[in-house]
This record gives sequence, C-alpha cells and structure tokens, in this order.
Amino acid sequence: MYSIKVRNPRTGRIDYRFEQTETEELALVAASLRDAQKQWLEGGVEMRCRMLLELAAAISEQRGSLFDALTADTGRTRETELEINAVISSMERWCRLAPELLAAEENKKTSIPFIEIGRQAAPYPLTVVISPWNFPLLLSCIDAIPALLAGSAVVVKPSEITPRFVEPFSDILAAVTGLAPVFRFLQGDGSLGSALIDHADLVCFTGSVKTGRQVAEACARNFIPAQLELGGKDPAIVTADTDIERTAAALCWGGMVNAGQSCLSIERVYAEAPICHDLTAAIAQEARSLTMNTGNIDEGEIGPIISEAQRDIIETHLEDAAGKGAITECGGRITEHNGGLWCQPTVLSNVDHDMLVMTDETFGPILPVMAFDTDEEAIELANDTAYGLSAAVFANDAGRARHIAGKLEAGAISINDAALTSVMHEGEKQAFKSSGMGGSRMGPASIRRFLRSKALIENTQLCRDPWWY
Repeated sequence: MYSIKVRNPRTGRIDYRFEQTETEELALVAASLRDAQKQWLEGGVEMRCRMLLELAAAISEQRGSLFDALTADTGRTRETELEINAVISSMERWCRLAPELLAAEENKKTSIPFIEIGRQAAPYPLTVVISPWNFPLLLSCIDAIPALLAGSAVVVKPSEITPRFVEPFSDILAAVTGLAPVFRFLQGDGSLGSALIDHADLVCFTGSVKTGRQVAEACARNFIPAQLELGGKDPAIVTADTDIERTAAALCWGGMVNAGQSCLSIERVYAEAPICHDLTAAIAQEARSLTMNTGNIDEGEIGPIISEAQRDIIETHLEDAAGKGAITECGGRITEHNGGLWCQPTVLSNVDHDMLVMTDETFGPILPVMAFDTDEEAIELANDTAYGLSAAVFANDAGRARHIAGKLEAGAISINDAALTSVMHEGEKQAFKSSGMGGSRMGPASIRRFLRSKALIENTQLCRDPWWY
C-alpha cells in the first residue's frame, strides 16, 4: 500500500499519514455504490431527507472530533466553526427544499390536442466528487448533499493535503446506516482522483484551472458530464461616492478571510481616482489591525498557509510586483513561526496589469489597489482576465452600481459588499471563462445538475387509425 505523508500547517512537521486506496479496489467500490443506489432511489426523497437530517444531527452532536481534525488540517478555528455550521445548515436547507424540487410533475397538454407530455427525472447513478484543501469538509459536501438527495450514490476523493477530517466524518457517517452504503470517502492523491473518473457517471471537481482542464478532458473521453468550479481573480470596483471606511472593511473581509485561501476572495481592487489614495490608506489601516494566529490558534484573524506549495506562488507574485514598481503599503512578507508559514496581510499600490498579482490567482491575503478614471475603464480592467468566478461593485448610486455589475464578465456580482455568494445560497450563478463550467451550485438549479430528464410522450386518443394517417 502507498502511504501518504501529511504536513501540519502550523508546525511544518509531518505528523499524519494515511494509506491511499488502491486503484484495483475502485471497480468493487463502484459496483457496491451502484447496487446500493437502486434502493436509495426507490426509498423516495422523504427517506433520503430523513437520512441526511440524521447525519446533520450526528455531526452536531459529535462535532468535537471533526472540529479537532479540521483544525489540525487547516491551522485555524474561526473558519472551521463556520465550515461545520455551514455543512449542517446546508443539509437542513436542502432537506426543506428537495421534496418540492423533486416532486413528480403532472402530464401537460401539447400543441397536438390528444398528445400529452410528462417528465421524469432520473439521477446519475454514481457521482464522483473531487474536492480541494481550503475548506475540506464544506467543499466535500457542497456537491455531495444535493447529489444524494437527487438520488445519486456519491464517492468523495478529498485533498490529500487536508485529509484528517475523513476519519471522524466517516465514523459519524457509518452510524447513519441508511446513508453509509451510498456515501463513501476514498483517500489518495491526484492519481486516485484520475482513476475514479473512469468509474463515474458524473464528476464534480473543485480546484485549479490546470487540473480542471485535465478532469474535463478525462470526462469528455468517457462521455460523461463534468461540473467544474475552478480558480478566480475576483475584482472589486469602487466608485468615488462610497463610504471609504465601510468599503475598506468589506474589502479586507472579502480578500483576507481564511488568509485569502478562497476562490471567491477579492484579489484586485479598482478605485476611482479621486478616492484611490484615501481608500488604499483605509484598506491598509484595516489590514494592519488584523493579526496572525501564530501563537494561539484561537487568537488572530489570519491563519497559516495551508498548502506549502502555495508559498512559492505568493512569494513569486510579491517579488514580481516589487520588481515592477509596486509599493507595499503594509505587510508584504511570508514569515515562519515554529515551522508554519504565514503571509502578512498585504496591501499594494502603484500596481498594473503587467504584474502577476493583478492577473494570476494568488490565493493569499493580498489586496493590490489600482486607480481608474471612468466606469468604462474600470469595467475593461475588471474583465481583462482569464477568470470569471465572481466580483464586487461599491457605489452609492444604485443605478450606476447595477450598470457596472451588469457589464462584468463573472458569475456572481456582490453590490456594496464582498463575497456575498458565500452566504447567499439562493442566487443561481455559473462561472464565466476559465473559472469553471456546468450548472449552478446555488439555488434550485444545483440539485437539478444531478438529474437527467425523460420526456414521457403519450397519445391519449385511443382509436383504431394511427394519428399520422
């Protein structure tokens, strides 16, 4: 068996290991899940809701072990509390919505008087979820929950960088006997995820654009759908009539929560020229008030860099910006504490699109601020990217804000706030450009991603002569 070593993000030490699932086992696992899925589907949506609510209650009751594992995985506590709560509330929310969203439809009349059409939804039997390291539990469940309620069986391959939560979560799941046969976690590196695609009917992947392309290509070869949520380089446009202090606080939250390790983080700010200096100063002041949780994990807003490989990307972006004339208003360095790595909350000015920090995904607590003169210029700058996940607009003039938002090439636009897509689950959206493809993870459309539609076309006129005569 292949043993994978896991680094602790707070100490830098290898203090955890797990055995990778052998690829030879996948056919048996897939067959077992497919077999169990038939009974899972036949049990009906009410039964599936009961099982998911039972899991939600079990997580709530036994959250201690899950919390400890996630904390060890990620080196932070505040976001871990939010992550567990979000998974529980997601299960409860979907169980409220699923019965209506999955209800059978009555036959409908058509343009031909004696022909009616009914619709039947058939779930993909086996959904494979390949999830990332930044929110290990939440992003393992964000696709799995609606897929299960739709009637699919689900196997999750979480990131090998943050695997500690799998053991306590699997223990909790095992006690929900009606759910465990159709919801499995398999551990391993990218090679296992790649092998799993050959056993899937549908794949949900969250991660980098580079790996997402490989997943999409593999799914295309197998002629199965891929639901991809990939990277972002989210812009924020700030007009001169906004409340500078409030906007600075929102931008710092949107750019630096979870140490910027989120695909929907604000990663570049465009400020209207008359307020650019004052806004930059306000953001820097706000950023200086944030502290890193280097000593006490329960204190400080900025946790460690979770993936050691991310350090090289962040350092490259900072060095590239400095070499091309960017001014560091605060922060600007990665520091080591007892073996762990932390990026200081950083604000940069005098930046432009020749710099990597304005064009490539950084995934760190860094906010570069650039001035603009006209709305058209701001829109052009914001859209000058390969990404199109989300964005933000700050303007007291509601009409102006909506006009700018409507011109941005991104799936979700927060107006007068940042990263609202992380808390507003009703807003259906899709990724633009290289930030992904497939249906919306938000709103009713999310559960429909896991269903195929059958049209039942019925001739209700029972006569001897066929209608086409």
